Amino acid sequence: MNLKITEQKDNALLKRKEVKFTLSFSGPTPSRKEVKELLSSKLGADDSLLVIDILEQGYGKQELKGYAKVYSDKDAMAIESKYKLERDAGVKKGAKPIEPKAPAKEEKGEKSG
Repeated sequence: MNLKITEQKDNALLKRKEVKFTLSFSGPTPSRKEVKELLSSKLGADDSLLVIDILEQGYGKQELKGYAKVYSDKDAMAIESKYKLERDAGVKKGAKPIEPKAPAKEEKGEKSG
């Protein structure tokens, strides 16, 4: 896979870098996760602070065009839409959000005596 950064600008107001890129590949289309890993290694950014906003592929082309945002910290990511964060984390559409499990309740048995 060949990743080329076509445009990169700093958005100081939103504490992020905005990146446009082109990814050439052969074989099957790379997953969003693979693109994210490749992009984060190229930019030297943390995976958890990178959000892929757009991935487009022309019909029959072995090329993706995309737009991603690299935030400076987790607090700055609060502006991002919930569905984009879930999509980026790999949560399937229609799946129930992952919720922490409640602690197990102790069952009370019958008292003898």
